[in-house]
Amino acid sequence: MSAQGDGASSGATPGNYQTPDKFVKSAMDIPAWEQSEAYHELIGFINAVSMSISGKKISSTVSKSPGVDKVLALFVTLNELVDQNPPVDQPQRFGNSAYRTWHQKMRESAEEMLLGVLPEDKKPAIVEILPYFVDSFGNSTRIDYGTGHELAFIFFLSCLFKLEVFQRTDQAAVGLQVFDTYLKFARRLQMTYRMEPAGSHGVWSLDDFQFVPFIWGSAQLAMNSPIEPAQFLDENVINRHKNDYMFISCIDYIQQVKTGHFAEHSNQLWSISAVQSWSKINSGLVKMYQKEVLSKFPVIQHVVFGSLMSFKPVKPGTMLSSVRLGMPARMQAPSLDPPKPPK
Repeated sequence: MSAQGDGASSGATPGNYQTPDKFVKSAMDIPAWEQSEAYHELIGFINAVSMSISGKKISSTVSKSPGVDKVLALFVTLNELVDQNPPVDQPQRFGNSAYRTWHQKMRESAEEMLLGVLPEDKKPAIVEILPYFVDSFGNSTRIDYGTGHELAFIFFLSCLFKLEVFQRTDQAAVGLQVFDTYLKFARRLQMTYRMEPAGSHGVWSLDDFQFVPFIWGSAQLAMNSPIEPAQFLDENVINRHKNDYMFISCIDYIQQVKTGHFAEHSNQLWSISAVQSWSKINSGLVKMYQKEVLSKFPVIQHVVFGSLMSFKPVKPGTMLSSVRLGMPARMQAPSLDPPKPPK
């Protein structure tokens, strides 16, 4: 497949699709990233999905187009590849080498898988979405996974809205079904191949592996919530609601993989339980995500940018055309207040 194709059709960024490249090459480039079109569209996309899933359970009936089912079908193939490449017996505790075999098989089949998702007139966009998809499942050299890989998947989802694989009415389905399926699969990889956290801050990080499910999970609970924030560590609450809300699902997973008192191994989440409302938790987590993930050079140095997720600068107040991300036809790029973690 050539590196460029015609991307001028409706729903795609004008001009040619391009193989994404790295632009954040030192910490000095972080401010440019924070003023880029991709950054503002990313935050807008996360907030738009948050609004669409507020008050909904994972099992809620929501509108979805055929594109959602096509993307969900990708995970059937990915899970089959795990079945075909079980962990091998080896002396070290972490980083099972069978993951490298799985990752190679995934890379070899990824282009064919994604071409089956793209409409005929958007197939040249494979050069842009392929790197995001392949990077969504961890690093084969280090056998690790972290928020940078999760970010690659969010970029992938954003691109699919721009390419009209997803329709505007798919926001809730993408959050509740596609992302939840991805989350469960990422956990399977972590457990099966004993993957290490990528860039974990230890006890002071929100979680060793994920961040976005806490944002979208708190959004689910921000309306008509059956539980208060102070209850999310209660064992009965976890067992009752772990299949309904991503936030509770994450807490359940942490309890499975970590031992000791929750306040010791997950201090940030322990502190969040004292916040009065889920809406405050949600807005605080978005700001924390901006500060603790999106502004960190060790994470963003690996991000690549093309025509769909562009590194072009956008000044605060500029009107962005974001209809293809499922947001209002014209949204104002947010002015960035200094992000603060929730108290």
